Amino acid sequence: MTDEEVTITPYQTRVYALLAQIPEGKVSTYASLSKALGSSPRAVGGALRRNPFAPRVPCHRVVQADGYVGGFNGDWQKAPSGLNQVMKLEILAREGVRFDEKGMLVDRGRLWDGFDVKAGSLV
Repeated sequence: MTDEEVTITPYQTRVYALLAQIPEGKVSTYASLSKALGSSPRAVGGALRRNPFAPRVPCHRVVQADGYVGGFNGDWQKAPSGLNQVMKLEILAREGVRFDEKGMLVDRGRLWDGFDVKAGSLV
C-alpha cells in the first residue's frame, strides 16, 4: 500500500473486524466468514485482497473450505512466481499451522469459526 489515504467500505470494516478475531495458530475459511457476515465467499475474498491492516488483521489465517491454503496477498493460489503462497505457508507454519506438500491443512482441528458478529470493531 502507498501512503495515500485508504478508503474502507462498511462491508470491509465488518470483514476485518471478524478477521481480527481468528486466534494465532488457527485458521478459518472464506465460507465461515461469509456465513457470519451473511455474504458470499467471493465477497470475503475481495475484501481480504484489499486488507490494508495486514498483518495485524490476519488475512493469512483464511483458507479454502476444503482445507487448501488458497491465495494470499491478492494472488489466487500460486501466482506465476509462487512466492505469495509460499509466504503464506511460512507465516502459518510459524504460528503452528501445518500444510502437506499439496497445500492441504494437516490438522483440521486448527479450523476455527467462533466469530462474535456483535463485536464489530477493529483491533
